[in-house]
Amino acid sequence: MTTTSTSIAVFTSDLRLRDNPVLHAAVRSADQVVPLFVVDRRVAAAGFAVPNRVAFLRDCLADLDAGLRERGGRLVVRTGDAVEEIRRVAEEVGAGEVHIAGGVSGFAGRREERLREALGGVGGVGGVALRVHGTVLTAVEPGTVTPSGGSRASGKDHFAVFTPYFRAWQGAAQRRPLAAPRRLRVPSGVRSEQAAAMSLSASGSLSPGLPEGGERAGRRRLHSWLRSGLAAYADRQDDLAGDATSRLSPYLHFGCLSPVELVRRARESGGPGADAFVRQLAWRDFHHQVLAARPDASHADYRPRGDRWRSDESAVAAIAAWKAGRTGYPLVDAGMRQLAAEGWMHNRARLLVASFLTKTLYVDWRVGARHFLDLLVDGDVANNQLNWQWVAGTGTDTRPNRILNPLAQARRFDPDGAYVRRWLPELADLPARHIHTPWTLPEPERAALPYPAPIVDLSEAAARFHASRHAD
Repeated sequence: MTTTSTSIAVFTSDLRLRDNPVLHAAVRSADQVVPLFVVDRRVAAAGFAVPNRVAFLRDCLADLDAGLRERGGRLVVRTGDAVEEIRRVAEEVGAGEVHIAGGVSGFAGRREERLREALGGVGGVGGVALRVHGTVLTAVEPGTVTPSGGSRASGKDHFAVFTPYFRAWQGAAQRRPLAAPRRLRVPSGVRSEQAAAMSLSASGSLSPGLPEGGERAGRRRLHSWLRSGLAAYADRQDDLAGDATSRLSPYLHFGCLSPVELVRRARESGGPGADAFVRQLAWRDFHHQVLAARPDASHADYRPRGDRWRSDESAVAAIAAWKAGRTGYPLVDAGMRQLAAEGWMHNRARLLVASFLTKTLYVDWRVGARHFLDLLVDGDVANNQLNWQWVAGTGTDTRPNRILNPLAQARRFDPDGAYVRRWLPELADLPARHIHTPWTLPEPERAALPYPAPIVDLSEAAARFHASRHAD
């Protein structure tokens, strides 16, 4: 009698069929495969299951299930502790192997350790094999490129500055993208809590302008970007009103698109736009390799500066104004209102609003990072936390005390105020000379404007920040 072998493909942040090493290996290793996603209660308990990402995740799971069904399979969904549910499914189907993507966060590392231990006691001698796959979530796996003579003991187990990392990253070998499986067989009778996944919810309000989630939606956006956006990216990536970025970050965060494929497709297109886009993908990998080496950078200063962040009543009021888009600085407020409306923000605006909070208001970067994670569809630990640290000067920026002045940024990246007019309708009718400085309007007009006066003086704030940073 022939024995049928079974493997499990655990989906985490890789919710796609194309170029998915986890699914590819699981299908090739056994006669049958269980495509499994666990709605992990620990994620919700940690505060990461927020409304915007939960809504996007529902789309992703529905799309993934539909794609699997077209190939003769289906998505099996369980709810609970991920390790316990994976172990339980492995016992139910008699799995010989479990395949999963490697992660860089402390949470992912602990999950892998627990899973390896749990599977060791399943199925008799030797247990169930755990296969952890790289280059699923990044184009170049963390640790593939390191400084010369790098080691944890020397403190050089990862790159702490982007430019030398990028040089090494460009020279690293990258695998070829994998095709989606044509067919797959799922063992009959495997229980799935599909309805629970589709009814996922989280407390709080949804942003009204969320994108559609899922691999198919991501690929439509990718094709449009390659066709009509990539070539001009180098010239237009900081054009706030032009909205000329790819908007692919949510699909990368959830793994609906493969970073390996994106790098290859961009390089095949060639040109300055492609080079600039590939550089942004390398920044994403850079942050992942930092977090892989220093997991505590998700919450602790990567490079402590001795900051004594403000936390008094005036700081609390300033934080509330910043979150609401009511600081009195139109470009800052436009970025914050875009975030609230779309669950997304232009990267140039992200840098500006983060600088304003941490260096103009002198508020702890962790406050801003948490607010971003509460709203961003693309919010993940590596890119969100380490970008905030970079701006705050506690991360990998080689110029840690630089301040982005909102008026200077406005002149460069929104010179006619089109971005501000889009997100601050109360200022839409102002002439260009006043759009970024409404406090310079003649007093009768200024008094009638339903918009606040600036909550802080930029020059005084800059002086306070530099004094605080250089204080003994």
